[in-house]
Amino acid sequence: MNILNLFKVSLKAISSNKMRSFLSMLGIIIGVAAVIIMMSIGQGSKESIRQELSTMGTNLLTIRPGADMRGGVRQDPSAMQTLKMADYERIMHEKKYVNKVSPEVTASGQAIYGNNNTNASMYGESIDYFDIRQWTIEKGESFTEEDIKKAAKVCVVGATIVNELFGGADPIGKTIRFKSIPMRIVGVLKSKGYNSWGMDQDNVIVAPYTTVMKRIAAQTWFSSIVCSALTEELSDAAIEELTQMLRDNHKLKGEAADDFTIRSQAEMMETMSTTMDTVTLILVVAAAFSLLVAGIGIMNIMLVSVTERTKEIGLRMAVGATGPVISLQFLIESVLISLTGGLLGILVGCSASEWVVPAFGMPSSVPAWSIYLSFFVCVCIGVLFGYIPAQKAANMDPIEAIRHE
Repeated sequence: MNILNLFKVSLKAISSNKMRSFLSMLGIIIGVAAVIIMMSIGQGSKESIRQELSTMGTNLLTIRPGADMRGGVRQDPSAMQTLKMADYERIMHEKKYVNKVSPEVTASGQAIYGNNNTNASMYGESIDYFDIRQWTIEKGESFTEEDIKKAAKVCVVGATIVNELFGGADPIGKTIRFKSIPMRIVGVLKSKGYNSWGMDQDNVIVAPYTTVMKRIAAQTWFSSIVCSALTEELSDAAIEELTQMLRDNHKLKGEAADDFTIRSQAEMMETMSTTMDTVTLILVVAAAFSLLVAGIGIMNIMLVSVTERTKEIGLRMAVGATGPVISLQFLIESVLISLTGGLLGILVGCSASEWVVPAFGMPSSVPAWSIYLSFFVCVCIGVLFGYIPAQKAANMDPIEAIRHE
């Protein structure tokens, strides 16, 4: 019996029990669809995070104070005062691989206008900050170098501040109060919305760093210093340059530990990608267990089929069919059931990833390799879980099989 005839016989056997065959496929359909959906959510989330981080600038560098030990107790880095004006000035004067620099001082509190108020974060920055963070001034203008020198009480606000305090009306030229300090609005930032961590990026007030240092926070040190490398490829060179400058400024010799940390956007993107890959793997493994259950279901159905068709197997052997031919016939049936279920599962999974998942506000992107992998796994399931029933059929005694009732 040739392969073509075996396919015809297998298709006839499957079609003669349509409901049972479909129920056997159902587990595969659900399993494959679940795996593809999990992969698409993981891949979509990773791409969304990478895209979001890239909007901040792939060449972004952030310098923060490092933790310190005092009396055997490790201090909170945010409480350290290691970044000073001298560090900023040296970076500005000696930078080679760094393009733009902005010292950063932060404060949180109530922003008030008339009878309206809202909780907000204020960032004290230089004018380079808007280029580094890729912020666009939608209305009005940025504060100036003269404002920084005079520690002027001016600010640029995000869209959320405008909506909460002014009901969407034009706020340019109006004065708000932040920690009892009046601040005149000179510009409005273009909206960025919420990020992947649920943080409202528009709930910000940006003012000259001198203003926040002297009038709001009353401090002489920086919370951080943000920079942009000339290019993403030069980020490592920029980190080395900044490290050497700061170590010299802080008089750190030999093997003394840095009292600061420098993180690049590329490093953060890599960390987030690794984290998302791990989460995706866990989700896929959980979904893959349904494929294992589906495979066991196919094996059970095939064993039932072998038992029901014992007399047919005996007749085929009596007219010359060998054990390997009988085994191949049942393997083909098993693979066809698994493969058909897999193809339907791929269709369901891709459709759900394209239409259903986005409807719930989740990012989705089906990687092509997940489809090829699902196809390969279905063939393997058909062979592995069809092997035992196929061998049972091939090892039957033809005389006993013909006598079977």
